Amino acid sequence: MTFATLGLIEPLLRSLETLGYQTPTPVQAQAIPAVLAGRDLMAAAQTGTGKTAGFALPLLQLLAMEGPKVTANSVRALILVPTRELAEQVHEAVRQYAENLPLRTYAVYGGVSINPQMMKLRSGVDLLVATPGRLLDLFRQNALKFNQLQTLVLDEADRMLDLGFSEELANIYRALPKKRQTLLFSATFSDDIRLLAGQMLNDPLSIEVSPRNVAANTVKQWIVTVDKKRKPELFVHLMRKGKWKQVLVFAKTRNGVDALVEKLQGLGINADGIHGDKPQATRQRALDRFKLSEVQILVATDVAARGLDIEDLPLVVNFDLPIVAEDYIHRIGRTGRAGSTGEAISLVCADEVNLLSAIEMLTRQTLKRQNEPDFEPEHRVPDTDASGQVIKKPKKPKKPKTSGGGGKRNLGKWVDSGEAAPPEPSIKPVRKVPVFNTGPRKRKP
Repeated sequence: MTFATLGLIEPLLRSLETLGYQTPTPVQAQAIPAVLAGRDLMAAAQTGTGKTAGFALPLLQLLAMEGPKVTANSVRALILVPTRELAEQVHEAVRQYAENLPLRTYAVYGGVSINPQMMKLRSGVDLLVATPGRLLDLFRQNALKFNQLQTLVLDEADRMLDLGFSEELANIYRALPKKRQTLLFSATFSDDIRLLAGQMLNDPLSIEVSPRNVAANTVKQWIVTVDKKRKPELFVHLMRKGKWKQVLVFAKTRNGVDALVEKLQGLGINADGIHGDKPQATRQRALDRFKLSEVQILVATDVAARGLDIEDLPLVVNFDLPIVAEDYIHRIGRTGRAGSTGEAISLVCADEVNLLSAIEMLTRQTLKRQNEPDFEPEHRVPDTDASGQVIKKPKKPKKPKTSGGGGKRNLGKWVDSGEAAPPEPSIKPVRKVPVFNTGPRKRKP
């Protein structure tokens, strides 16, 4: 199969030839004809499998061949993404694909001045890549209109529809035309997200080119158990032992990123960090330097977990495990992309055993463990498996006390004070799923 057999027009084929694209990936082979046919789509595929081209190529073709010319402050196609970095990356791919087409494309996101973006939108844009917050700012300031919108794309749809984006997305959703094509692309879809997505799509075609929520098999994964306070020391030890040249490191918090970068720089290691508190220009500069191998260690929060394409990245390290298990798949998906191999190492302490268990249950695999000599944890990390169970070794029963006065009265029954208290019931938090109400609001009587 070739891109020509999928029905793409000659200007797009020329761009693909220039970029060195030869054979469509499975997600591209299924998605491109469906989008060209005007279908709503929900597509799930592992990271690094070419999802961006799967929606961008047919979308550009539809814009070039159908619909009226874009008017002032209007947009004909909208791609929503969760992070600024991903907005830049997706737009760069779109720009390269559209090199031989008479279309205007642009990207808008926060962290930079809004005025140049407002000026750019005055003449209208055929395809706009945007983060939700900045898009709403532009819409509310009348710098952007949606009356000509033909297609909405949600890239990394699971994150876009997650609770953190639900309010922004609901506001955008209410402003869009009811008649449009909607495309959802992501590596992971939970059952809740699938239910929610069903409210946005019209008779959608579902594409799954790989098992749900499974990490790429090109990535070798394992964990090293360690006490929390010794994680920085272990990281430096492993880096020097393995002679790591280029490593993307994920930390849980912004303060955690800054602390690790400061420690590494203090040891003379070329490191930089990115997180949501840093200006966009600073974040982009750090990422660009890392891609050019000018920075050896890039430490980041999950702003770098989604969609970023770093060519031939050999290693990802989870300094902290992610709070959301799905983010583990996206994190390690920064390596082992486009058929290459990679490695993913997670430094796990006893406090993270429940996060580890959730990851193993989601990915349906038990991660291989290893202890590093001289770093064996004092606080043992309980064993886990892919069933989601934390396997605790039974404690040796304590000998009952023979002297009196050591008991407690409990519901009319004597219980020895050395006896273990009954375990608290495990209560799984209920996850609220936002519902988009597109009808008029009703006042309560």
